[in-house]
Amino acid sequence: MSSKQHERKPEWLKIKLETGDNFKEIKNMMRSRTLHTVCEEARCPNLHECWANRTATFMILGDICTRACRFCAVKTGRPTELDLQEPGRVAEAAEQMNLQHCVITSVARDDLEDGGASVFAATIREVREKLPLCSIEVLIPDFMGNEDALRTVLEAKPAVLNHNVETVERLSDTVRAKAKYDRTMNLLARSKQIAPTIPTKSSIMVGVGEEWDEILKTMDDLRKVDCNIMTIGQYLQPGHKYLKVHKYYTPEEFKLLKEEGMKRGFSHVESGPLVRSSYHAHEQVKAANETIAAGITK
Repeated sequence: MSSKQHERKPEWLKIKLETGDNFKEIKNMMRSRTLHTVCEEARCPNLHECWANRTATFMILGDICTRACRFCAVKTGRPTELDLQEPGRVAEAAEQMNLQHCVITSVARDDLEDGGASVFAATIREVREKLPLCSIEVLIPDFMGNEDALRTVLEAKPAVLNHNVETVERLSDTVRAKAKYDRTMNLLARSKQIAPTIPTKSSIMVGVGEEWDEILKTMDDLRKVDCNIMTIGQYLQPGHKYLKVHKYYTPEEFKLLKEEGMKRGFSHVESGPLVRSSYHAHEQVKAANETIAAGITK
């Protein structure tokens, strides 16, 4: 498909902008506490909808990533600081928002020995202290395969452990920087071995040149490591220097992908053009927990 063909986005990718009181309040709160959100940094298309509904995904460990993935708009470079007060500020913001489900992610911090795992754990603990009934989901980097770092996060007992595969195996080295397809699968497998009752989740974006059968194989690979939740969304090029869009999938195709995922035994599949990893995250937890509990009691 030529660049001219995919300059105009399909009608179903139109984004509704919400700038009401909730949106403004959350934006001001994030600025006043010097907090970052992946909603802004990654230019998420659902930012206005989620913020209007008082939900946000906190991005810890700064806003400079040590990797330069070809699909991601987050700034890349060499981080210069580590803010150990950040977990407390995230917890205060979560409390002010009175969150029922809190999502915490980060940039990749390959400059740190544990990849930032200890800060993830501290943030989980701080949020739980402020909001004991809030479920906490973490979307973690791969920690370069450091199992001790993964264990550090899991010992803090998040409600969901999320790590994104992002794309199919054939395109992984092209789309992602440093991350490896096998390492992702191994991380998800090890997570279940360390903490079998914590649901795992992963996400794939489509439209970067993958084939339909490759998407189905990725689903199969995720189920082999007992991944519980999968999200599937359309890749949107955030700027001219990033990967080109090869194809815009239709809502009907996303519906078929959801059906394929559910047939394979995922407890929940969120699939749609504007779906991102944390989209409607709070609605996915209950199904995953029920599925895991049912499996353990059999």
